[in-house]
Amino acid sequence: MELEFEAQLWRWEVRREDWGFVSVPPEASIEIRELAEVLPPRGFGSIRVEVMIGATRWRTSIFPDGDDSYSLPIKGQVRRKHGLEIGDTTTVHLTILDA
Repeated sequence: MELEFEAQLWRWEVRREDWGFVSVPPEASIEIRELAEVLPPRGFGSIRVEVMIGATRWRTSIFPDGDDSYSLPIKGQVRRKHGLEIGDTTTVHLTILDA
């Protein structure tokens, strides 16, 4: 499953460092939840993904949040490379792995 969407970068302030995330849109999250039902279970309900922002590609996991969506961590290295600050909107290409 491949998705492309625009999302605003937000900060998770639970830790001392700045952690940047984007939220997967609700419509896409519904499709992902349906797919997750047939995937092998992983810790914290995570789903392995490959992400591309600009020309930068990496693998990580998305995590269900309390708002019926998924949170996608955006590495600091990627944010710096593309000049992304908290509050900026970016285009995200997301591929679900193991699907």
